[in-house]
Amino acid sequence: MFSKETIAYLKLLHGLYNSIVIVQFIYQGILGLKIRRERKSSNFPEIIIKRHRILGPILTVESIMGFFAGITLVFVDYGFIFKYPLHFITGLFIILSVITTFFISRKIKADASLWRELHFRLGILILFLYVIQAFFGLGILL
Repeated sequence: MFSKETIAYLKLLHGLYNSIVIVQFIYQGILGLKIRRERKSSNFPEIIIKRHRILGPILTVESIMGFFAGITLVFVDYGFIFKYPLHFITGLFIILSVITTFFISRKIKADASLWRELHFRLGILILFLYVIQAFFGLGILL
């Protein structure tokens, strides 16, 4: 169907795409920290909150797309999706965490500190998992 050379380029493209998603998640985390720091002050960061809220659903979709692109590449290349089990499981945990964080973010209200705290902790987990995922991915590519 696809040549090995084409698959190799698509794997690089997959890695590049998800590297961009990681950078966007880092930016999203920085925005979230700014919101968290300034939320109770008189200098309420409305524009930052708006950016954070707009970028969240976009990153959710981008993460899911990157995950399924990786599954598709491995399936086309090897005929099954568990060729790289650590990379797959870490990606699955990232996707589940991203989706959970997205739904938790819909529950955050002005006084809902429990949802806000869960959102914050899952965000940190997502960033941590993405770093691990990047190392696993580099191990596959190199």
